[in-house]
Amino acid sequence: MVRGELTRGGEDRILTRQNPFGGGPSVVADTDQGAIALYVDRIRRSIAETAAVLDRVSRETAPAVSEVAGVLADRVGRGGKVLLCGNGGSAADSQHVATELAVRYLKARKAIPAIALTVDSSVITAASNDLGFEHVFSRQVEALGRPEDALVAISTSGSSPNVLRAVETARDMQIVTIGLTGEGGGKLAGLVDHCIAVPSGATPRIQEAHLVIEHLLCEALEEACGE
Repeated sequence: MVRGELTRGGEDRILTRQNPFGGGPSVVADTDQGAIALYVDRIRRSIAETAAVLDRVSRETAPAVSEVAGVLADRVGRGGKVLLCGNGGSAADSQHVATELAVRYLKARKAIPAIALTVDSSVITAASNDLGFEHVFSRQVEALGRPEDALVAISTSGSSPNVLRAVETARDMQIVTIGLTGEGGGKLAGLVDHCIAVPSGATPRIQEAHLVIEHLLCEALEEACGE
């Protein structure tokens, strides 16, 4: 049995604990900073699953990613902007992409206009309270969107009501719509003009692949629109 490192002068207590991911008991160093369990086999399996999904993304969705990159570059080139929306992790993705575009991704260049519809707490809470949570994004699309813009709607399930409502509003306003979703695409796939569906039904794997796709789109936009 291996003893853990000393922490702030305190003696670590060594114990064995049943590994919840299988593969027998794990050695745990119970330190002053908390118990640290090393589930090496499970970590390796998760990374392998991610790699397998990304391999399928490369083989199956590269044409769709390239097409969406061209659509976004065209809209920005016409003076439009990129609107983004999603819930939870997809909300974080929306803010991440908007930041990469408005500030920089890989190189210094002019700003690319992008707005995440997930950041204004006053608008979100007012829309939720007065209109219903399904309107938190659609109301902002109505207020901020223009026909030359693009809406990127992110939903791992493809079934988030507020994301679907935003797409419907965008389509009514002649705003091009792009969906990032998971296997099958859900209702979102049938609503958007362009859909990139990650070939996986596991939410963590879909989210990981979405980030790769989003970075590819940022890189393409930066090359096409940045000076």
